[in-house]
Order: sequence, then structure tokens, then C-alpha cells
Amino acid sequence: MSNPSNEKTSLKLALAYSMGEVGCQMSWYMINTYLTLFYTDVVGLSASAISLIMLIARVWDAVNDPMMGNIADRTNTRWGKFRPYLFFAPPVLAVFNILTFTVFPVQGTAKVVLCLICYIGTGMAYTACSIAYQALQNVCAIDSQVRMNLATARGIGSSVIGIILAAGAMPMMLYFSGDKVANARGFFITTIILSIIMIPIFWLCGLGCKETYADQLHDTASSSEKLGFLASVKEIVKNDQLLMVVLNTVLGTICVTGRMGLLSFYVIYVAGGYTVVATVYTTMTIAQLIGNFFVPWGTKTFTKKGYLFVLNVFMCSGFFLMYINPTSNLPYLLGVSFLCGLCNSASSICFGMVSDSIEYGDWKLGRRQEGIAASMLSFGVKISTAICGSAGVLLLSAAGYVAGAEQTEAAKTGINVVVNLLPLIIAVISMIPLFFYKLTPLKVAEIRADLDAGK
Repeated sequence: MSNPSNEKTSLKLALAYSMGEVGCQMSWYMINTYLTLFYTDVVGLSASAISLIMLIARVWDAVNDPMMGNIADRTNTRWGKFRPYLFFAPPVLAVFNILTFTVFPVQGTAKVVLCLICYIGTGMAYTACSIAYQALQNVCAIDSQVRMNLATARGIGSSVIGIILAAGAMPMMLYFSGDKVANARGFFITTIILSIIMIPIFWLCGLGCKETYADQLHDTASSSEKLGFLASVKEIVKNDQLLMVVLNTVLGTICVTGRMGLLSFYVIYVAGGYTVVATVYTTMTIAQLIGNFFVPWGTKTFTKKGYLFVLNVFMCSGFFLMYINPTSNLPYLLGVSFLCGLCNSASSICFGMVSDSIEYGDWKLGRRQEGIAASMLSFGVKISTAICGSAGVLLLSAAGYVAGAEQTEAAKTGINVVVNLLPLIIAVISMIPLFFYKLTPLKVAEIRADLDAGK
């Protein structure tokens, strides 16, 4: 039986694992950053229609996550439990990505329904890829710090591709649009290019990440009975530490992802224009990359929970500075954006905390459920994005935003509140669940020792 204390982080494994996040971001970046803008300014959907699409699609997407997690947990093939989904789901995801950024020659209700169907299809294909990818971390490594290092590699992969997409996506869209404003052709061709590149990147992850510890970990579980979906969900919610991570993630994602989804409106209409968008997003993703390199040091020095607190405090400071001084002064805008971007590396810590929570669940409940445990974090993310996607566009409308027009001063103030002040308040609230998270490094080591001893 392998000794976790002797396990080292393989550079080859870390690189292969990071490729999965690169693939995920090549799909998710366009959806999260530009879909609302595409719907308002290109497709011409009303705020109420967009809100309905976001709510239905993302709530179903969230509900679908635990289902997919349960399916993955019950999967057994010669390639493993989770790797097969990284081979077969990406081509399907590519097709739906392209359809989602397609303007169909229909009007009225038919347009809304087609957008909804395409978005739901994208969400389900993305879920198959992302749940399998998240769960894979917990069978590729057994040591808590090695898993944290893999989560860090994931964050680095996210930052690197984020820099490329932030710097290149909008210029690509403008280039293919042949205009100073992104149009349907620009969105469509850019999505085709990203989707085609995405497929082999997922395959590299699947090929390089072997499920080395799957048999050992599941052999040590005290129960080998396979539970159905509802029974699995009922059991997983008994894992109080996982629930604290999920609750923190839900609130944190509402804060960060919700803000990122609307930040382009702030940059375009309050602080510059279309040409500044790429600069701001690139600055934030470069900062996130730098921040990810500090995650191993930060989690060792302050513990995972402690370092998450530190990053949250700095992030709140950045939101406050942006709110009190809404300006087109580019150095100031980039400086504060850099601070906020550094703190986005916190997402890597949450994945490490989920890995520890899986160990805790095995120790407390006698059953390992990597797939459904990973899906709970994804469930939290999807629920929060459902809230953000539905409420965000309505809040913009309430603030007085008018698509494609010069915004009034009142509208600019409203956009500033939605993009900076509300996320600040939510970020403060998101720290409350962390006070109830008790999996210190010492506790995790004790749990792993008990599991290895068959307790």
C-alpha cells in the first residue's frame, strides 16, 4: 500500500492535469464573459428573455451535476471511472459551443427557445467534461499536499489560457467582425476556432492522468455498495465539511464569476470602451497566474482556510477601490484590476479543500464518492451562476442600461454598484462558512492514517 508521506508531485502529471482546465476554460470563458453581451447586443434578446434563459438553463445545469457525479462514480471501464468522459464528451461540447454563439434566422419565441436549447446542451456536455476532470484529481494522487499541488497546476493552467483568451478573444472577434464593435460573424468564427482547439487538449489530459490510486482508495472504503442517485445525495449532504466548502464556493462564485460576467459592461460603458476590455482582462489573468504560484506557499504557511481568508480581504479592498473611484484612468483601472486578479487564485484552494472533504467523508461515512463530491462544488458554482445570469441582466436593466447606446450618468452609477459594490458585500458574507471548516493539515493527516489502517 502506498504511503502518502512519500508521494511526490510529478511534473508530467501536473502538466497533463492542467490541460483539463485549459480545455474547460476554452469553453467556459466565452460563455461566462461574453454570452450576456452576445445575447443583448447581437441576438437582440430582451432583459426578461435573457434572465429566463439563464435561470432555466443554469438551474438545470446545476441539478444535472450531481446526476453526472453519480453516473461517474458508478462507471467502471478499462480506462478508469472518469477518464472516458474526457475522451468522448469534448466533441459534443464543441458542437454545442458553436450552436450557442450562432444567430439563427428566427424571431420571437422561436429565437428564445433555440437559444435556451443550445445553452442547455452546452451545459450538459460541459458538465460531463468538468465533473470527470474534477474527480480525477482525487484518484491521481493520495497525499493532501500533492492534491493541492495538482489544484495549483489547474489554477496555473486556468490563468495561462485565461491570459491568452483575455488578450486574444475580443481582438479575434473584432477582427472577424471587420468593425470596431463585435458582431455575429465575429462571435461565431471565434467560437469555432476555440472549440476545435479544445478537443485535443482534453484528450491530452485524459492520456496523461492515470487513475493510479482508484483501486487502493476504493478497497479501503468500508462499504462497496453502489448507491442510487437520491441515496448518494442524501449521504453526501451528511459531509458537513464539504457543505461548508460548497456554501463558501456558492457565495464566492456569485461574487467573482457574477462580477466577471458583467465586468465588460463596466469597462465598455464606464471606464473606456471595447478596446480596453482585452487590456483589463489580460491584466487580471496575468495577476491570477502570479497568484497561483503563491498558493502552495500560502496554504502551507496559513493553511488552506487561512490563506482563503487573506485573499478575500485583499479582494474586498480591490472592489472598494474600484467602487469609490469609477474612472477611465487606465493605470488606476489596471492597478486595481491586478489586485483583484491576484485574489482570483483562491479558486484553486477550494478544489484542495474538496479533496480533504472527500477524505473526511470516507472516514466519517465509510464511502468514497469522488464524482458526486466533485459535482457538489460544481453544483454550487452552477447555482451561483444561475443566480448571477438571471439577476445580473435584470439589475443592469434596472440601473438604466440601454444596449449599444451611450449610457446616462445614472446608468453608469448603477453599473458601478452592480459590478463592484454588490460583489463586495457578497464577498464579506462568503467568509462566514469558513469559520465552521475544521479540516486542518493535522486533522487531514490523522484521517488519512486511519483510512490506511482500515479504520
